[in-house]
Amino acid sequence: MKLLHMEKVKDGRYLKNYELTYLNKAGREKKYEIVSRSDIPGPEALGQKVSGVSIVAYYEDKMLLLKEFRMGVNRDIYNLCAGMLETGESLEECIQRELYEETGLSLKKILTILPPSFAAVAFSDVKTQIAFVEAEGDFEDHTSENEQISAKFYTKEEVKELLETEEFSSRAQMAAYFFARNLSC
Repeated sequence: MKLLHMEKVKDGRYLKNYELTYLNKAGREKKYEIVSRSDIPGPEALGQKVSGVSIVAYYEDKMLLLKEFRMGVNRDIYNLCAGMLETGESLEECIQRELYEETGLSLKKILTILPPSFAAVAFSDVKTQIAFVEAEGDFEDHTSENEQISAKFYTKEEVKELLETEEFSSRAQMAAYFFARNLSC
């Protein structure tokens, strides 16, 4: 596989669309579409920039999950607290800000931050990090009018039940599965 050409085909407010032209293993050209959260100056920059964080938060023996309406699937799903890095913001500052904005909670302690990974490698170069943290405080709604989020801490038994009956984002589902089976950070 060899990348021959890359062209931006749409410059949206939050996503940039690119068309990649590849030479496949049979020697034929193949067009492939991707989206990115940032401008990609050239092929060497594909997948290089970390754009956000997913937060696996705990309070005592409970795990934080958000039930939020996601327009892309037109329904409520269970998800992790997450968000995009703002210009000049450190990952730690992003974690604090997103926890507060989406839940009203404060960051008590960062347990660990995993190295960057791809969020949706089949159609995007978006790279994020996963942070495991302890949170504290009271739930408050600081979301924008374009977000519908309900945050709650769940016990292992409650998480096991949700895994059987509710829909999740893939990262939240995996984190919840390991938490419910005592395999978390």
